[in-house]
Amino acid sequence: MLETSPTYQQIARAIEYLMANYQQQPSLFEAAETASLSEYHFQRLFTDWAGVSPKKFLQYLTLTHARDQLRHGLTVAEVAEQAGLSGTGRLHDLFVTLEGLTPGQARQGGAGLALRYGVFDSPFGPYALGAFGDKIARLDFLEEGDIGETITERMAAYWPAATLVADPVGLQPLADSIFTATPARPLRLLVRGSDFQVKVWEALLKIPEGRVVSYDQLAAAVGMPTASRAVGTAVGANPVGYLIPCHRVIRKTGIFGQYRWGSLRKTAMLGWEAARTQPAEKQMSAEAPFLS
Repeated sequence: MLETSPTYQQIARAIEYLMANYQQQPSLFEAAETASLSEYHFQRLFTDWAGVSPKKFLQYLTLTHARDQLRHGLTVAEVAEQAGLSGTGRLHDLFVTLEGLTPGQARQGGAGLALRYGVFDSPFGPYALGAFGDKIARLDFLEEGDIGETITERMAAYWPAATLVADPVGLQPLADSIFTATPARPLRLLVRGSDFQVKVWEALLKIPEGRVVSYDQLAAAVGMPTASRAVGTAVGANPVGYLIPCHRVIRKTGIFGQYRWGSLRKTAMLGWEAARTQPAEKQMSAEAPFLS
């Protein structure tokens, strides 16, 4: 059995509770109780994880904030033309490159290649990582209860002809470069997909951390403004979670919507990234009202 990270598991329960009870203005005590922690430890754990207080974090998850992002944020097309962005707000594709297989290679499904894989922890729970050499070929978030057979089946479903080799030790340096603001190495992705899917995934790489776009905006960015439904399907087929940031696409109403690895995880990612791209704030006192 696979157990999720205790930290993420507790944080996720708290986020779910806060979003469901926002109108009731829950106290810090009530939020901490949901995470099975004291007020002090919950405040410290949450702030260490998110970089901001629970109260501030929740502000990034409101409809008002999301709609403001869509209304005033850069479109993918505009982002692609930007230069000189620095820090955590720089273009995602400055350090992540994507390579699509030719149709012939795609049909072979990884034949003759060794797909190394392993399970690692992240700020959003455990995930299975698969790679051909130093090229990331799969990043699949896992749920509590997932077992080894499930992990290998998912790898084989996407790369059916590849030879699977468990190598968590060898992949650890690559895994260590993923969930960081400034990766120690350029990250190279290798994907199987139609030309249209790859085009959508390449567009996703141009959305900076802390920003969101709507499906309509993304469709316009790939030159198919009337194909938002097809774009949504391509977004949902993304084989490399987080690095191809499909979680940064939301509905034009401001609602975050579904996510192949769980809507709660998508919510956590968006809030976490928004917090990392905002100026640092002072920690909220544990004695202060939580949502006053």
